[in-house]
Amino acid sequence: MNHHKVEPSAAAAASIGLAALASAMGIGRFSLTPILPLMQQDAGLTLALGGWLATCNYLGYFVGALISIGLTPRPARAIRWGLLGVGLFTLAMGLFAWPPLWLGLRFLAGAASAFVLVGTSAWAMPILARHGKEQWSGHVFSGVGIGIAFAGLLGLAAGIGAWSSRSTWVALGLVALLLAALLWRPLARDPAPTAQAGVQAARALPRPALIAASCYALFGYGYIIPATFLPALARGYIVDPATFGLIWPVFGAAAALSTFASTWFGRSVSPRQLWTRAKWILAAGVLAPALSVNVPTLLLSAVCVGGTFMIITMAGLKEALRLGGAPASLAVGVMTAAFSAGQIVGPLTVSLLTGFGHAFMLASLLAVLGLVVGNCVLMSSSGGADNAVVRRL
Repeated sequence: MNHHKVEPSAAAAASIGLAALASAMGIGRFSLTPILPLMQQDAGLTLALGGWLATCNYLGYFVGALISIGLTPRPARAIRWGLLGVGLFTLAMGLFAWPPLWLGLRFLAGAASAFVLVGTSAWAMPILARHGKEQWSGHVFSGVGIGIAFAGLLGLAAGIGAWSSRSTWVALGLVALLLAALLWRPLARDPAPTAQAGVQAARALPRPALIAASCYALFGYGYIIPATFLPALARGYIVDPATFGLIWPVFGAAAALSTFASTWFGRSVSPRQLWTRAKWILAAGVLAPALSVNVPTLLLSAVCVGGTFMIITMAGLKEALRLGGAPASLAVGVMTAAFSAGQIVGPLTVSLLTGFGHAFMLASLLAVLGLVVGNCVLMSSSGGADNAVVRRL
């Protein structure tokens, strides 16, 4: 077997990473959000069951991150099989109409998407760094926003065209399978030496990295309330599907554009500083629809939350790599696990509060509190190099 594999170019790595994250995150993770209003309409899905479906997806994401930490699979292999899983489990959501099975399928799709995120971060970032194109990480992570925007536009088309929720799931599943097929061969070239060397490195993270991970968990809890329920909330107040259906595409477009803008924002500040500043804007976006639900506050939330969550994601991962002193897959895996743990609590909070009324508002206020606490902790614990511009976005 030839071990001297040709490494992909920086442009190829960025393009492959973008497409992989678009499928894994836009479809494997966030496809429920634009389809939730359709499922409420034609499948009688309650807000509580929608919360449980989201929780199962985030629980699967958490388990997938833990598996990535424990087994440290070859990055390209994790991406390939993760993408295949995302396609199959999403497709199955439209082929079966049994809620208990939906819970299992969303769990498996979450686990598959975690493999792709961890694998893509550990695969693409070192390649970009070796080509001197580390700043292109924004191109890779723009795939998340592009995937969200695509899923949102498909949900908008489904609402306007009166598609069934099952047809929409099938369409997204077929798109995910097509992307898995297109990326399968390019991902056969795994730059294995870096990944293999990492297995022998230290398997523990220092205290500053663990503190950052706990703050990352609060970020996961804070942003996931609007990221799960914003379109469903809009549907309750806006009759026209062409209007409320725009909320999620706006969210995705803001996420995609923010990753490119972060290249400029990150030139003069450290990842930690970028993280904390973006999180204040995120908190404002989470708070707005909790105080008053109308078209301006919903759009404000979509722009503020969508426009910051990928900036914080990239900055947090870079901060973990700076503090970690460990293999990239381990540092990214720990942050991903912490992030997904926070996400699990978010929709679960909404489900548990549905019996008390004003569930979204109360959960959003708790989310804002978590974001503020996490930011205060980050600002008070510099991690040793907060004032230095370390790895630029």
